Amino acid sequence: MELEMRNLTKHYGKKEALKGVSVTLTPGIYGLLGPNGAGKSTWMNILTGNLRQTSGEIFLDGENISHLGRSYRRRLGYCPQQQTFYPSFTARRFLYYLASLQDMSREQAGERIEWALSAVALSDVANKPIGSFSGGMKQRLLIAQSLLHDPDILIMDEPTAGLDPRQRIAIRNLIGEIALHKIVMISTHVVQDVEYIAKELILLSQGEILRQATPPELLRELEGQLWEAVVPEAQLNEVSAYGTVCGLFQKSEGICVRLLGEKPPIPCKPAEPNLEDVYLRYFGAGEGL
Repeated sequence: MELEMRNLTKHYGKKEALKGVSVTLTPGIYGLLGPNGAGKSTWMNILTGNLRQTSGEIFLDGENISHLGRSYRRRLGYCPQQQTFYPSFTARRFLYYLASLQDMSREQAGERIEWALSAVALSDVANKPIGSFSGGMKQRLLIAQSLLHDPDILIMDEPTAGLDPRQRIAIRNLIGEIALHKIVMISTHVVQDVEYIAKELILLSQGEILRQATPPELLRELEGQLWEAVVPEAQLNEVSAYGTVCGLFQKSEGICVRLLGEKPPIPCKPAEPNLEDVYLRYFGAGEGL
């Protein structure tokens, strides 16, 4: 299976949200990283058919998805960023409603609904109205509906928003388990969500792909550029002039600073890079705030 995008653009008046994006995806998990306004949601909405691109084409196994129409959408699962539900529906009724839109038989729907509810730990509240759910429960229900029909292509826009750390880990593990033969694209600001499960990361800024590579490749590129120094609090501003500050934490002898850049002219030691450091290298410490 191959999902190919060729020179995708999207204009909102004079603003270019996507600028000639070209990429080919095969089964596995892709993490889409970028600051607010990078074009991530626009790209995902084009892939799901909720938006039409200004120009460019998308092909699934060599056939234009505009020609595939409904057969393409049947193979697609989408977890949107917005939590939009009928509050009076129960979780089970909501999933049965979506199963009917997928033309699933009642027997098949029943099996998949019970699996999906269990997979996101909502079985015990399946008959409660969605309006009574917390934000995290609603988010897990969004994930459940995207998996309901066992799609070949799964598009997830900030899927762990509102989840606590334990739930985030559980959802990350779930996605990793089901993604063996699927194309999965996950847009997120939480790099830990894709650090261990993504086969490649796509770094997007201002509608353009800056870099596409595996996590180990991106980490290797930072070797020799990460440093740790312990300094008095009064020297923090001085240290920040030597590079990008990637982290600060208190020690008994002072403030430990993680610094991205050339070796600073102060006592320091090499530090092990992580994907948050990669994010800061490409997007800076202040972009998107």
